[in-house]
Amino acid sequence: MKVVLVIPPFTQINTTYPSVTQLSGYLLSRGYDVKSVDLSLNVFLKIFSSEGLLLIQKHLVNMNTKDEYINRSISLFDRYIEIIDPVIRFLQGHNPSFANIIVKDGYIPQGKVFPNEEIDARCFGELGIYDRAKHYCALMLGDINNVINSAITPYFNLSRYAESLSQSPPVFDEILHQLGRDKNIVEEIIISETEKFIKKHKPDVIGFTIPFPGNLFSALLSSQYIKQKYPLIKIIIGGGYVNTELRKLSDIRIFNYVDYITFDDGELPIQNILNNIILNFQNNEWVRTLTVEDNTLVYYNNADEKNIPYKELAAPSYKGIEINKYVSMLEMLNPMFRLWSDGFWNKLAIAHGCYWQRCTFCDTTLDYIKNYAPAETQKLVKIINTIKTETGKNTFHFTDEAAPPSKLRDLAIELIKNKTNICWWGNIRFDKAFTNDLCRLLSYAGCIAVSGGIEIADERLLNLIQKGVTVEQAAIVTNNFRNANILVHSYLMYGYPTQTELETINSLDMVRQFIKHGLIQSAFWHRFALTIHSPIAKNPGKYGIKIISSQNNPFANNDLLFSDNTQINHDKYSEGLKYALYNYMHGIGLEWNLNKWFSFPIPKPTIDKNYVSNIIKSNTISLRPDQRKTTIWEGSIPEIIKQDKNKKVIKAIKGNIEGLWEIDAKIANWIKNMAIATIEGMKKNNITFQAWEESFPYDEERKVKFFNSKCWNDIRQYFLIIV
Repeated sequence: MKVVLVIPPFTQINTTYPSVTQLSGYLLSRGYDVKSVDLSLNVFLKIFSSEGLLLIQKHLVNMNTKDEYINRSISLFDRYIEIIDPVIRFLQGHNPSFANIIVKDGYIPQGKVFPNEEIDARCFGELGIYDRAKHYCALMLGDINNVINSAITPYFNLSRYAESLSQSPPVFDEILHQLGRDKNIVEEIIISETEKFIKKHKPDVIGFTIPFPGNLFSALLSSQYIKQKYPLIKIIIGGGYVNTELRKLSDIRIFNYVDYITFDDGELPIQNILNNIILNFQNNEWVRTLTVEDNTLVYYNNADEKNIPYKELAAPSYKGIEINKYVSMLEMLNPMFRLWSDGFWNKLAIAHGCYWQRCTFCDTTLDYIKNYAPAETQKLVKIINTIKTETGKNTFHFTDEAAPPSKLRDLAIELIKNKTNICWWGNIRFDKAFTNDLCRLLSYAGCIAVSGGIEIADERLLNLIQKGVTVEQAAIVTNNFRNANILVHSYLMYGYPTQTELETINSLDMVRQFIKHGLIQSAFWHRFALTIHSPIAKNPGKYGIKIISSQNNPFANNDLLFSDNTQINHDKYSEGLKYALYNYMHGIGLEWNLNKWFSFPIPKPTIDKNYVSNIIKSNTISLRPDQRKTTIWEGSIPEIIKQDKNKKVIKAIKGNIEGLWEIDAKIANWIKNMAIATIEGMKKNNITFQAWEESFPYDEERKVKFFNSKCWNDIRQYFLIIV
């Protein structure tokens, strides 16, 4: 039996969405014939090709909108068709030298969104040709995207399709209506690419992962076609959207397009479906599976084993994925934002679920949050090495809801010990456990960036959210990451129940200070949305709201309409908040009065203008930490370069940092010997800070004096990590 797991349009075009590779790895380990297909990438590459744009252009004939920008882009379509193939090859990394022609005036048709010479010079300089070319290409694709969105279908977007149709629709009717109409050219391409992978792989079972609302309609388009032309193929759907939106599904009509819907972790549900098909439904064991029998919805969950322990999961498999076809773009001139669209990232989670599980806006009742289970560290590193070998890429994005600090510490030590040499980033909470030393350790182990939620930078609301993080703590932690040269992205929120207008403006001012002092490099505002699976929905009165929408819709049940006792129109702040943040991320307007970002009067912020800077200044690093903690020496082995009877000059190097100390001869030897012992200890038994203290060559008085000296301060700041 052949199984194909599919990523439907559209997700990221620079890397593989991880659900299919994780499921594929598990099923392969159990002996099934499984391959993955990134239909999202295939459709993108077909549209953004000379052949695809020619098809699009045929549908633009006599098209004339009132938007001059769109009309100009339509007039440039012949040029787009002419250059699109080499541009895509360049973005796939196949011809980097082509950047030199891309940045020449006149090669890329430039719309109004292209940067001026001043911005080009500031962001790219004289030698940033490759990045500038990727940015120009991204802007060109954005122009084409806008034409398709305006002239072909409003459902089209580079990272989603028909998202508006699928955002918690209470009934299936509109989706059903759209499936029944004539297909536009984008949808015809989705169908033609579906036919291609079926002919290539000849599957008996197809599984569609639907992580987001922008994947549902395209998955149903494909499955509609499959059911019509290949009725014997069984179709399964699952994924994040299904798990959050369709748990109360009572409308049977979606089963005209699919055979099975699975919930939560998909390994055992899919394995049991396959076993039932193979055994002609004789074993009749199921896990979290919804299907139809005798025109009636039936939910099965009768197997003894419900989940595979996370620590026992197999390595993801990229079998069937064409790694070298992914496209990297530089869409926004921000070093942190580029990570989402630039470069291929192997995706993996350090733990299943969230170790915190208390945020009141979160889906804390669902499996992907509430069932926390970390991976075993040594096995995780083996999986990392397996993925590196299979994909040929040593770049990783850890996709945890919030990677636990203790597990990140263990992982970092194991990565350093094994000389794994990966570049990685991941999602965290701004937990106080992220000390200066831990952040340095993560950086040493290859961490380049983290993302986490500050949400609303206001103490009252953070307490109401039960974030477990104060504004002061967030400032200290982000400063620790900054000191370790790790970029920080923050998720922000507005419109939370009981939030006042002053709290919204104060939160913006706090974010301004965070960015001004380099504590975060990028951020994104989210309008608060009430979901059915959150603690707020379970106890709305506590948060001053009243739920006014049904919680028992026949189709999707997730986002809930509610009324807020404050009666504040939070939506009016949306444009100003995003406008301010966009400029802050580009270093613009950080000293401006906040009212410049809004077209209406706003409350005057009450935050001390030095609030964040005072926190940074008052935060000190302990030079003599807990004796039980592990030490890691970062940098070269110290070298004695000069000596006389009583003193020696000792040198250590880390990157462009050079430590040079003229000190007592015994202490110099002690530093060198302990550095060597610490480095060797990573291979066997880690050296604790207690070993450093107890081996100091002089009495307590001289020890105290040394541990307060400039030499020790330099060693602690640059070379010795204690975690």
